Amino acid sequence: MYFIRKATPEDVEIIREIAEKTWWVAYSPILEKEQISYMLGDIYSKEKITSQLKNNTQTYLLLIEPTRPAGGDDKPVAFAAYSPREEDAQIYKLHKLYCLPETQGKGYGKILINEVMNKTLEAGKHTLDLNVNRHNKAKNFYEKMGFQVACEEDIPIGEYWMNDYVMRKEL
Repeated sequence: MYFIRKATPEDVEIIREIAEKTWWVAYSPILEKEQISYMLGDIYSKEKITSQLKNNTQTYLLLIEPTRPAGGDDKPVAFAAYSPREEDAQIYKLHKLYCLPETQGKGYGKILINEVMNKTLEAGKHTLDLNVNRHNKAKNFYEKMGFQVACEEDIPIGEYWMNDYVMRKEL
């Protein structure tokens, strides 16, 4: 059982905690420790996420597992972030999708992608893009979700590079 809600600026630390717990598991096999630390500090800084939420430059969705028994705190276990592409507002971009390692295999990633696809269609758009590291096993998951590699992109971040596939799905 789960529910999804839009994140608010009060959720910044929750987003940062999920990212911290997820990134080390996801990226340790393919990136150096220093690069992971740098990217987490840059992409998931409190200031950057707060700004994205307050200025609506990215919409964050939190997937929540209700705690049992009733009365306990609900537990955010996954998030996604999306927006129109800066260079082409006709295309939406899934910027982030992370599920806590202990929840992987529950279908939460698929649920969040489907929710982002629905939000894209509600906005009257029919194309959803995402970037994935060329060595990240998540590429297989995205392919199962109907995304196809559109191109490769190398993006500088500090002294490091993100070597990605841009994947696209027509909705």
